[in-house]
Amino acid sequence: MSFWSQALGITKRYVIYLPPSYRHDAARRYPVAYYLHGGAGDETNWTSRAGLHHIVDSLIAGGMPELIIVMPDGDDSYYTTWNFLGDYPGCLKQPPPRRTDETVEQYCVPWPHYDDYIARDLVAHIDSTYRTIPDRRARGIAGLSMGGYGAVSLAINYPGVFSAAASHSGVLTPLLIAYDSATGKARYASAPDEVRSLYGAWDVMRWAFGRDTSGWWARDPGRRAVFQATRTPPVEMAAFYIDVGTEDRFLNQARAFRDVLVRLRLRPAYVERSGAHDWAYWRANVPHSLSFLARMLSQR
Repeated sequence: MSFWSQALGITKRYVIYLPPSYRHDAARRYPVAYYLHGGAGDETNWTSRAGLHHIVDSLIAGGMPELIIVMPDGDDSYYTTWNFLGDYPGCLKQPPPRRTDETVEQYCVPWPHYDDYIARDLVAHIDSTYRTIPDRRARGIAGLSMGGYGAVSLAINYPGVFSAAASHSGVLTPLLIAYDSATGKARYASAPDEVRSLYGAWDVMRWAFGRDTSGWWARDPGRRAVFQATRTPPVEMAAFYIDVGTEDRFLNQARAFRDVLVRLRLRPAYVERSGAHDWAYWRANVPHSLSFLARMLSQR
């Protein structure tokens, strides 16, 4: 499936899961969960690599409330408005390596507002095309790694759109170098070279976050959560589910973000389980985020 995104200025694709009763109960409307892929991924990852559609079928057969699931193509965007526009004309002339089924016009983005693309354009398209419940209380978002960052950030920055968010192995404290959860002491990157040393995907991330730490701090989920939670009048924040593998390189990032939410009295559902930053972990744990979101979105 595809649609035109005003925020990106191009046509983008998505995969959609419709629950078992959708085709038989024409009067029924459903909550919606958006599932975001990770870096170097695409909209097919959750189904092709995790079998998400089969997992959802099984959970629903076991009593989980039905919901629609939307899996969009997010490129390597970190689901944010980029700190730089990028080189759109240059991309058209000499595009970088990409999927064989994706045209240059589908890959090169003239206006990289990936947050508005998901939270505004895609949500509006889904609500106008399918029998959704068009209410924040029935709308959630989840993702893995880069998508975990995107899900949490979008829920924080668009509280009127999403009421629940889940992250598997998310990049949740992007500038963190070291963290002691017992004392709360943290050390953060303070120079571009330090930031570059944290991520092998620096050449991609610098477009989204920027070449210096100011753009990174502006997009830090913990700082954004503090800003939103302390506004006057207060913002109704999303319910959060976070899990991470005990062998995951982003373990301390998850702990640091959890502690920010705890200090804000947001009481996230937080779990550390055995596993690394890989599909074996995400396949094993996606049932937990699905069950969490289905439960939260059915409590309207």
